[in-house]
Amino acid sequence: MALSQNQELEYIVDEYYDTTDFDDSTFGDESPRSTDPDVSADSDFEDDFEVRKSKLDTSAIEARSGKDIQGIPWERLNFTRDKYREMRLKQYKNYENLSRSREDLEKECKEVGKGHSFYDFQFNTTLVKSTIVHFQLRNLLWSTSKHGVYLMQNYSVMHWSSLLGKGEEVLNVARPLAPTMKYPGSASQTLSRVQISTMAVRDGLMAAGGFQGELICKYLNQPGVAFATKISNGENAITNAVDISYSPTGSMRVITANNDQQVRIFDAKSFVCTNHYAFPWSVNNTSVSPDDKLLAILGDSPECLLADAQSGKVVSNLKGHLDYSFSSAWHPDGRILATGNQDTTCRLWDIRNTSQSIAVLKGRMGAIRAIKFTSDGRFMAMAEPADFVHIFDTQSDYGTCQEIDLFGEIAGISFSPDTEALFIGVADRTYGSLLEFNRKHYHHYLDYVL
Repeated sequence: MALSQNQELEYIVDEYYDTTDFDDSTFGDESPRSTDPDVSADSDFEDDFEVRKSKLDTSAIEARSGKDIQGIPWERLNFTRDKYREMRLKQYKNYENLSRSREDLEKECKEVGKGHSFYDFQFNTTLVKSTIVHFQLRNLLWSTSKHGVYLMQNYSVMHWSSLLGKGEEVLNVARPLAPTMKYPGSASQTLSRVQISTMAVRDGLMAAGGFQGELICKYLNQPGVAFATKISNGENAITNAVDISYSPTGSMRVITANNDQQVRIFDAKSFVCTNHYAFPWSVNNTSVSPDDKLLAILGDSPECLLADAQSGKVVSNLKGHLDYSFSSAWHPDGRILATGNQDTTCRLWDIRNTSQSIAVLKGRMGAIRAIKFTSDGRFMAMAEPADFVHIFDTQSDYGTCQEIDLFGEIAGISFSPDTEALFIGVADRTYGSLLEFNRKHYHHYLDYVL
């Protein structure tokens, strides 16, 4: 992956993106944020949330009455929303590591029926705001229930409860993080001023990777952190991805992907590194199959790999992408793997025959940087770096799609475990927020003739 030039924990408008951002002075006054990490670390999350409630917050009722879901006052601007969208589509420049011809790519892409609605807008809050530390890493949002989601906001891991309409700081990673327990054989150490680059939450455990090769693990029902260490000390040691899964024996494990070309597996009870696998390029993403037998390996190569999760031995090469890959997800049935690439596509692979992808799904303007399936396998969502999230109905063979159109960098997407909610983290100086969508349900009634 490319090295980020921005060391500040603020919203990144990366130099690689040729986009026209919203002008803060146009959209109203906003107090400038300090770029001093010590100032950022001084939490203001204890403030009265009702006092700080922004006029940008939007409810479903307000949206149905015509208010923009992000609270953008288009009526006060010199251009309409449609005009600004047109400008963004023309001016946005997708970041590429490999300049390969895309001439034949459009021909491969599946024709998809758009305009469908599977998830309805529910609420937008600016009381919590996602932030990004590296423009290529967008897994910084995890939902654990229909009403609860974890996200990164500067140096704080936040938990947002849509039921209470309130956010709570779960962990401040600017302050010294001293592990609360000693684990024989583990390499635990005290860390501080960690820039979180990726995170995952599952079954009460939160794992987070850092910009300098850190790994932090915290049990959400316990104070402090259970484990913290630098798993890689190289100059370019970013922890690009973390995944939490279970081994075939039922033990929980944490899997990390790093720029040092290594995948490491940690036992989530002892936090001992039980295995590590080396690859010929920086590993940007890993994901474990539902049966815990296969490991998808994606990185600084057009090829994606399938490896045996126990030995690390490569069992299949997935060829078709044109650039580097940064996201993957497994359908719950374990047969379909989705991979997201900087060539602006998501490819679907049937692991029973990986000689070629079974479908190619195209984004609107940028790389596919996050992919998630609902737990029932009915829907798959993929997010571009900015502005667009696409939801596909898997029962239509991915042939129908809902397109969520917004403005701002996307820090992450997450379905709730019960599939009822979809959360989207938006990173923007003015319009940074958390968007919530709820799954639509269709009820069919019999007509009775009396």
